[in-house]
Amino acid sequence: MIMQKKTKYPTSFLLLVQNLVSYHHCGWGFWAFVGTLVFLALLSGANFHVVQKIYTAGQVAESDVIADRDIMVEDTQATEARRKQLLLLQPPVYDLSLESSILFQNRILELFQSVNENNKHADADGGALAHLIDDLTPAVVDEILPELALPDVQTYILKELMPLIHTNLAEGLVGDIRSARVGRAGAVIHNLDTKVEVLRPDVGTLHDVQSFLAEISSKARQELSLTPQSRRAVNILLSATMPASLTLNREATQKRAEAVIESVKPIYYQIQKGEIIAHKGERVSREQQIKLQTLYQTAASPMRWVTAVGALLCALLFSIGFFVAPSGRPGTSLLCKDILMISLMLLLFGTGAKAVYQLYLSMNNDTSLLHAFSAAFPVAGAVGLVAMVFAARCYCVMGLLLAFFCMLMFQADYVFFIYHFLGGMLATWLVIRAQSRQDVVWSIIPLTIGQSVIWLGTALLAQTPVYEAPAQLIAVAVNSLFSLILLFAVSPVLEMVFDYSTRFRLMELMNLEQPLMQELMVTIPGTYHHSLVVANMVEAGAKAIGANSLLCKVAALYHDVGKLSYPEYFIENLYGSYNKHDKLSPSMSALVLLSHVKKGTELAERYKLGQEIADIIRQHHGTRLIRYFYQKALNLGEKPRDSDYSYPGPRPQTREAAILMLADSVEASSRTLTDPTPSRLKSHIDATVKGIFSEGQLDESELTFKDLHYLSKNFQRILTGIFHQRIVYPEQSKIQPLPAASNLTDNSLPVAADKAERSAPQMYPGM
Repeated sequence: MIMQKKTKYPTSFLLLVQNLVSYHHCGWGFWAFVGTLVFLALLSGANFHVVQKIYTAGQVAESDVIADRDIMVEDTQATEARRKQLLLLQPPVYDLSLESSILFQNRILELFQSVNENNKHADADGGALAHLIDDLTPAVVDEILPELALPDVQTYILKELMPLIHTNLAEGLVGDIRSARVGRAGAVIHNLDTKVEVLRPDVGTLHDVQSFLAEISSKARQELSLTPQSRRAVNILLSATMPASLTLNREATQKRAEAVIESVKPIYYQIQKGEIIAHKGERVSREQQIKLQTLYQTAASPMRWVTAVGALLCALLFSIGFFVAPSGRPGTSLLCKDILMISLMLLLFGTGAKAVYQLYLSMNNDTSLLHAFSAAFPVAGAVGLVAMVFAARCYCVMGLLLAFFCMLMFQADYVFFIYHFLGGMLATWLVIRAQSRQDVVWSIIPLTIGQSVIWLGTALLAQTPVYEAPAQLIAVAVNSLFSLILLFAVSPVLEMVFDYSTRFRLMELMNLEQPLMQELMVTIPGTYHHSLVVANMVEAGAKAIGANSLLCKVAALYHDVGKLSYPEYFIENLYGSYNKHDKLSPSMSALVLLSHVKKGTELAERYKLGQEIADIIRQHHGTRLIRYFYQKALNLGEKPRDSDYSYPGPRPQTREAAILMLADSVEASSRTLTDPTPSRLKSHIDATVKGIFSEGQLDESELTFKDLHYLSKNFQRILTGIFHQRIVYPEQSKIQPLPAASNLTDNSLPVAADKAERSAPQMYPGM
């Protein structure tokens, strides 16, 4: 499709997906592809590893226990120590209330009132005096009441002690400092009246009732107005009635402690893949037992769901490249057989990688040899197979998927992915440039050298030990050999099962010994010569724009094979004989010309040229009008219908078919030029290409205006070389003999040569 043409983009994601699926004609192959990705994702997360024997602390290990994966082991002791440390630093929560101070003051006033009114009978029914008797013994109460009734004692308590008591209760007093929970960070004081929390980091500022009573007793001893009996009565009264204003809020303290414990993350230490957890003959320690238990727990799980889901998500993202080009365009249409072939390749190599990995683990547990096994797996050959069929976008995406799934199956890291992806890209570069099977055979040398260089880069990146290098280099050579064998063994199967025209098959079709090619050369040599010129043109044009040049060239050689049915009705095969179209009506002549497309498609299917070549033969004229006979019918007074004089189509669906249409039209029409100079050829090519474009024949292909420019430029280069001018050689009878050697003077030969040069016609550039 000409990409400058305006398109209406879908506004919803679901509509975009629906349009892509319908564009690519995947059919049920799309769901087979999705099912393959799901299966491989589950297979990558499946755990078939046989769990090794678990040793407890104190037992002697009978063999080396090696970690087969990177795991994280929790250090429970370090985690618990960290939690205890934070709990010690967590301050407890105390509730502060002034209600106790008010109640205490009211109780003292009520007691003094009762004592002043009636020392013996008042308040016998449960008042302040009764509560005092309950707190103390009746004998002690009878002893201190006379002293409390004294005016000096009451004045001292109310005026001197009560303000001091109120102040200390407001700051906070605990009942007993010995039972108080005070952390290293102090205590949090929560004021129930103001709802304000204050952190007291200094533990010494948190007082208790006993220490405060001692302070009051010391203060009372300095009061001269009090007798010893009075001071004793005051101390007894306050010790019995003094409340605490701070109470430990156990619920709030517990919640804060739980929050701190939850905030402490477990402390882990990592065990790397290949690390020896326990040596043979060594007594297992407690720490080693914890590692073995962790290894057992991770190995005992039959499915790692996180790995499977992540693999599926990444694979789906990679697979977008099959259906959408980097520019956002749908790209070349994929058929159901294409998706099935891609799914089959992924399935075979994904399961093969898993099988090789499990087989290796069952025989050996040495990770150094496992690295060599993974390096020898022929991912490059699989990507090369895909490159023999698909274009660059598809085989690049295939390389990503194969390297990704094989990395998961071997439980390797990103270095494995880089090595196999770059190796696959190198293999495709060699395959698409091979012109014969011998070229593919000799490509083992650059493939081995290139993969060795890639391995060196990844080995340096992974800091591979030197002692592992020889085994891995041998594995690289084995990889190249297996990849080459895979190309030759599987490519015929792809050609037979999926009816693909691989590069090997296309190379065989270019052989002049092919039966259809022999018949083309012998029966219609004019058409064969035309096909050769078109083949050179399309090859140069396809290379210039990045299309499949080999497919274009082979299709050009066979594009007019349908003319074998009626060779004498095509002008290039007449060779001076009379033109049979002179005796036919325009409609009959057009019918004969139109039939060569259908006949060519039938011959392509009969001789098994491949679906791609058959499609190009069917599309290389598109729906163009045979203007010569259409105009002839008009000149005869007929009213012809366009459909009777137009090719059935369809229009070119790929770049390769569009290139062949342009080259075929340019080459055929260029033979009508009387003096095909380079400038005239350029004008003629530009006019022909613009005419085909204006007819809309290129609307369903993928050519851009930039591609058309490069195609025209290369068509002109090829045709200029074919139509280059030569000098006119003189006839034999008109050649003047040179003078005899004996009659020549020293200067006569140069003079004769100069005359011959001045008598020759001037040559055009490029002759």
